[in-house]
Amino acid sequence: MTAAMTPTAPARSERTILITLAAVQFTHILDYMIMMPLGGGLMRQFNLAPAQFSHLVAAYGGSAAIAGLLGGLFLDRIDRKRALVALYLGFAVATLACALAPTHHALLAARVAAGVCGGLAGAVVVAMVGDVVPPERRGRGMAFVMSAFPLASVAGVPLGITLANKFGWHAPFFLLAGLALPIVFAIGRFLPHTFPTAGHAASPLGQMRELLSEPIHWRSFAVTAALVAAGGCIIPFMAPSLVANAGVSDARLPWVYFCGGLATFATTPLIGRLTDRHDKFHVLAVLTIPAIAATLLVTHLGPSPLPIVLVVTTLFFVGMSGRFGPASTLVANAVEPRFRGGFMSLNSAVQQGASALANLLGGLLIGRDTAGHLTGYGRVGWVSVLAFVLTLFLAHRLRAAAPHAARNLAPGAA
Repeated sequence: MTAAMTPTAPARSERTILITLAAVQFTHILDYMIMMPLGGGLMRQFNLAPAQFSHLVAAYGGSAAIAGLLGGLFLDRIDRKRALVALYLGFAVATLACALAPTHHALLAARVAAGVCGGLAGAVVVAMVGDVVPPERRGRGMAFVMSAFPLASVAGVPLGITLANKFGWHAPFFLLAGLALPIVFAIGRFLPHTFPTAGHAASPLGQMRELLSEPIHWRSFAVTAALVAAGGCIIPFMAPSLVANAGVSDARLPWVYFCGGLATFATTPLIGRLTDRHDKFHVLAVLTIPAIAATLLVTHLGPSPLPIVLVVTTLFFVGMSGRFGPASTLVANAVEPRFRGGFMSLNSAVQQGASALANLLGGLLIGRDTAGHLTGYGRVGWVSVLAFVLTLFLAHRLRAAAPHAARNLAPGAA
């Protein structure tokens, strides 16, 4: 446990804590991801244009970004466990409101509320990983929690699509609201109380000024923004594109997420071990090359047999999600422990804001032709490639400013 936070006794098992945090992350990510494959059905249900659907996706990220800015004022001043309980309960209620939404505008409002609570909860989760796991194991700890993404793809999204096809688009949100109940109990039972110690400014605004005065924090924010923008502009439209352009039926769409998520779930622990053993920037650079190739294939895919589609999309999932482990660990290691909660809240704001802007950019570049095909998706793929390259450039600058963050060293030891 870091010097910036004081845990209460008795100490909890590190593995139990990580499992609980991963469960929170699983439902938070699934709530965001489930909108993607429901895109075609929601556009038909509410008669939405692609740009209007992008508003539903961006609402979650945009509201989470604003909430993250406010969270930076107080998340290092309160018990993280109590904060997570309150935020996760709010997330559960907002998700239930999504399930009950009768109109497009009601769903939009519920997505905003879910983004506020879910985005801040995600920031607390990442901060607690930094509190619980020492630097020499932090890559594996971060990878374990981040495995919520492929697990959501393997189990959550296919189940959500199946429920939506059978019972309507409301059903996946009812499922998420139901899952939240035992997870709230686990948060209360297994997570330790952590309290701030000395080292903060006298006021929240003073602490915010301290946090924003650190150049390394700004470099970290830039890495995060470019990292999520690479996927944010193309992922919301992948499922509609596979249906409209590649000829994948709605009934077979769950296979895309199952195969991609299963492969990612298998490779995430390996990437976590590599992240702990090697320079984080080097791992990120190696993973970026196949991710770029898979992105261009996905965004230029025409009518194709299902096996070809599954190979391409599986490579895409592995490459896109694999980058988050080394990049997130590099960012987390660069931050002083006393700033971690507030920084992660602001970093979450940057992440969600960049994702929302990328969602909107994708919606502006994509349209439909008279045959119902999505147009402009290939152009969005090239925008994503630019974001990949920018991520590497910015990560290299962060590594130059904080070499200890890439090599599991104490600050100043590199």
